[in-house]
Amino acid sequence: MCVRGGWPACSPSTASSLHSVHAFQHPGYSPESYPAPQTTPSPGPDGYSALSSDTIDHEGGESESSSDPLLNSSHTNHNISLHGGSLTIHPDGETYSYAYGPKGIAGLARNSYAFRCAIFASIGGLTFGYDQGVIANVLVMKDFMQHWPIGAWEQGLMTAVLELGCLFGALGSGILADRISRRWSIVLACSTYDSTISGVCFWSDRVGKVVFCVGSGFQCWATSLSQIVLGRAIGGLGVGSLSMLSPLYMAEISPPEVRGSLLALEQFSIVLGCVIGFWTGFFTRSIEGSASWRIPLGLQLIPGILLGIGIFALPPSPRLLVYQGRRDAALASLARLRLRSPAEAEDDPLLQIELLEMQVEAALIQQTTKTDSKNRIRGEALAWARLFDRQYIDRTLIGIMIMFFQQWSGINALIYYGPLLMQSLGFTGSTVNLMISGGVNIVQFLAVFPAILYIDQWGRKPLLRGGSAVMTLSHWLISLLVYNYGGQWSDHSGGAWLAVGGVYLFTAAYGISFGPVGWVLPSEVFPLSMRGKGVSLATASNWLNNFLIGLVTPSLLEISPSGTFAIFACACFAAYLWSTYMVPETANVSLEEIDAVFRTSAGQQDNQLKKQIEHDLGLYDLIRGIVRER
Repeated sequence: MCVRGGWPACSPSTASSLHSVHAFQHPGYSPESYPAPQTTPSPGPDGYSALSSDTIDHEGGESESSSDPLLNSSHTNHNISLHGGSLTIHPDGETYSYAYGPKGIAGLARNSYAFRCAIFASIGGLTFGYDQGVIANVLVMKDFMQHWPIGAWEQGLMTAVLELGCLFGALGSGILADRISRRWSIVLACSTYDSTISGVCFWSDRVGKVVFCVGSGFQCWATSLSQIVLGRAIGGLGVGSLSMLSPLYMAEISPPEVRGSLLALEQFSIVLGCVIGFWTGFFTRSIEGSASWRIPLGLQLIPGILLGIGIFALPPSPRLLVYQGRRDAALASLARLRLRSPAEAEDDPLLQIELLEMQVEAALIQQTTKTDSKNRIRGEALAWARLFDRQYIDRTLIGIMIMFFQQWSGINALIYYGPLLMQSLGFTGSTVNLMISGGVNIVQFLAVFPAILYIDQWGRKPLLRGGSAVMTLSHWLISLLVYNYGGQWSDHSGGAWLAVGGVYLFTAAYGISFGPVGWVLPSEVFPLSMRGKGVSLATASNWLNNFLIGLVTPSLLEISPSGTFAIFACACFAAYLWSTYMVPETANVSLEEIDAVFRTSAGQQDNQLKKQIEHDLGLYDLIRGIVRER
């Protein structure tokens, strides 16, 4: 996290003149809407005092203006220990960073409550992963194939229709997330995804109505192929919403030093769902009759019900509360997430800094976007269009393209059609075929662990570059082996197993790179006002490309197995070039100050307004007070 200080001096009198003199002032702005810390010094446990937002008195009685640096320039960082965390003033004396604890495993342990909340929220990813894993087995189950003998195109359609539903669910959830909150949007998504057509439902006394749910039941109790297709399409609306809402919520509750690790839990949960789904189908395939495939499809109910009911045990997003003007509720939620007591909340310097950063961005957003609200439909259209403005287009393309490369790397082709791919490598035995395919999910599951622990230390960009390079080489290896030995695997068993090794190597590289980072970046690059829609659009890109992969892979394998892997190799090489030259490093940059990474601004008016708001709320005065006390 990096913040620039040193704006023009602005006393209370000059601040009031800014309201009338400067053309950049947006109508209706009032610093009272976002109250600064208390002006009466109140010593905290470490001697911290919440100082006045206007001036800081020197020993000689003079006042220090906002134009002064936080600290005189030096050649090293100036570190201050605070409540088990740290505040660092950088050598330029004008920028700072803070952390509640260390990175990696120690950081997750220090932020144990936020870690547990993120684990629970990541169940949204498990719903998708389970479906990915279970469908690979269902498609080759004896009873299922006897019920509905279908060709490659029909297989692709039945698999891909869930992703088509996910596309629309992801797009719509961005609006809901901003209007009815992250938690209620998750409940609605679970309701859509997860229940039976026969009337499974639950009562919420908070809204006083029964929420009837459909989706999984169409698949579980289907008597025709069209019912399965319809059920997967409806369930996709919920899965797509959860795929956007879960990482969005996790990003907004995470402390900066472990945000990447917590967001990587989304990929971990997806892969865990793949493993559970695949092996559930593997062990039920020998059951006689339709129970062999109805049972694993019906078990999709469990994670959705658990998440839909349990989400209210989690704290609301403090960033969204600030955006809604509920400062006290935001502070209470933030204190709970950072393991501070209510009594400590008002006097904790790190909490006050983080809260003020949220307030500054929220005030700026509300002032720069308030004219959009006069006409709701027009306002929504303009809000979506802003994603493609010059100041946001780089972020939008990053969100869209990382999901494009995530899917066209070929990972879901392996997961959806693993048994078919193994047949193309000469493994025709049912048990051996399925066990090798299941190994793909296990390898991916294990590969995610290093990313969870070290993504904030290694950074996003090195993981993307290294992962895409290894994935490219793996796909070319497989493509060449299939081209040379296809149809003659019985005489080249060593080549077949080498190809399997290539599949596993690719999976491991994906699991540590584009898998977790693909869910981290979109939640990091957008500012608060655009985050819901930005993450929604990025997730929609994931589902659109996922849909295309699921639809065309069976036909591609029929036409040319080696060509299929060559296509994926070219996509991975393009991903390497893109991540090398187009992707900035966002590790350890606060969500509120991501603008500096992209070297863009909201324009001169917004910059001037932001400086005024920062002064009115006393952000830098607060930090100078902390430095002085230490």
